[in-house]
Amino acid sequence: MTNHPIPAARPENPRFSSGPCAKIPHYSLDMLSDAPLGRSHRAAVGKSKLAEAIDLTRAVLGVPEGYRIGIVPGSDTGAVEMAMWTLLGARPVEMLAWESFGEGWVTDAVKQLKLDAVVRTADYGKIVDLAEVDFDKDVVFTWNGTTSGVRVPNGDAIPADRAGLTICDATSAAFAMDLPWDKLDVVTFSWQKVLGGEGAHGVLILSPRAVERLETYTPAWPLPKIFRMTKGGKLSEGIFKGETINTPSMLAVEDYLVALKWAQSLGGLPAMIARADANAGAVRDFIADKDWIADLAEDPATGSTTSVCLKFTDPAIKDGATFAKAVAKRLEKEGVALDAGAYRDAPAGLRIWCGSTVQTADVAALMPWIEWAYRAELAAQ
Repeated sequence: MTNHPIPAARPENPRFSSGPCAKIPHYSLDMLSDAPLGRSHRAAVGKSKLAEAIDLTRAVLGVPEGYRIGIVPGSDTGAVEMAMWTLLGARPVEMLAWESFGEGWVTDAVKQLKLDAVVRTADYGKIVDLAEVDFDKDVVFTWNGTTSGVRVPNGDAIPADRAGLTICDATSAAFAMDLPWDKLDVVTFSWQKVLGGEGAHGVLILSPRAVERLETYTPAWPLPKIFRMTKGGKLSEGIFKGETINTPSMLAVEDYLVALKWAQSLGGLPAMIARADANAGAVRDFIADKDWIADLAEDPATGSTTSVCLKFTDPAIKDGATFAKAVAKRLEKEGVALDAGAYRDAPAGLRIWCGSTVQTADVAALMPWIEWAYRAELAAQ
C-alpha cells in the first residue's frame, strides 16, 4: 500500500470542477479582445453581440425555429425560477428530483409557490421511474443531475401529445447530450457548465406551447420585475432578441461567443457529445475492474457523461466522508485534480467533470492518480 508508484503522466489541465468548468482548450484572454467593454448593452454593438449569442446557441444546439431563446440573469437558477414562477399554477404539477438542485426546485414549488404538487424523488445514483409520471400535468425535472451523476437516458417516456408543459433544467446536459426538443417545452442552462463560460448568466428556451401559456395565464402571485416576460398579455419579444431584462456582462457574453464558435469549429453538437462520451468512458473504463471504487450511478443507462460521480467501496475505509475529502485534498495538493470532491449534500466520494471542454487525455492521466491517492490515504488511516 505504502509503495504504490506515483503515476508518470499528469493531466495537462487539472481543472475538473463541475462549475464553473474548464475553459476551452488553449484558452487565452486575448480571445476576448473584441468584447465591447465600456459600451452599453443597449447600443447597437451590444445588441449585436447578444443577438449573435442567441443565434449561435440555436445553431449549435439545433433549437427549432419557433422556440425563443433568451439570455437571463441569475445563471441557470434564475432561468429555472423565471420559468416556474411565470408558468406553474395553471395545471396540476409533478416535481421530479434525484439530486440537490432538483430538490431545490421542489422546495420552491411546494413551500414558496405553495403548489399542491405530486413529488417524486429518487436516491442519489438513481432517477425516478418516468413511466409513472403523468405528463398531462406540468412536470419539472433536471435532465442531468450535476450532484448525483445520473441523467435521463432519452425522451421516450415523454408523450408527444402531452397536455402539460415539461420544464427541464438542462444545465449540465446542454451541449453534451442530445436533448429531444419536441419533448421539452422549457429548457434552461448556464454556459458556465459544458462550454466552460463565465458565471452569472442563464439561458432560457421556450417552446411555442410555453409561449402560449405565458400569453394566456396570469399567476396568482406577484412577479418580481426580473421574472416578467410579458406585457399586456403578449410575450416581450425583445428579451429573445438580445434586449436583456437587466445589464449583462459583455465580457462574459464575448467569452460565451468564443466557446460557441469553438464548438462549431469542431463540428457542432455531435462532436461535443462525442467528447463528453469519450471523457466519461475514460473514467468508467478505469474503474470497471476495480473493487475499491464504483460509479454512483447504479444503472449504466442513466450514468452521466458530464458530472461523473464516484464512491469508494473498500470496507477497510474507516470514515467514508473523511476519507473521500482527504483523497480529494491529496489530488489537489499534487496539482492533478482541482475541485474534484463530491458535492456537499451528495454521498461521500469524488466528482469528475467530463464535459466537452475537458481533454480525454487529461481524464485518462488523472485516473491512476486517484488510485495512488486512495492507496496513500488508506495506508495513512
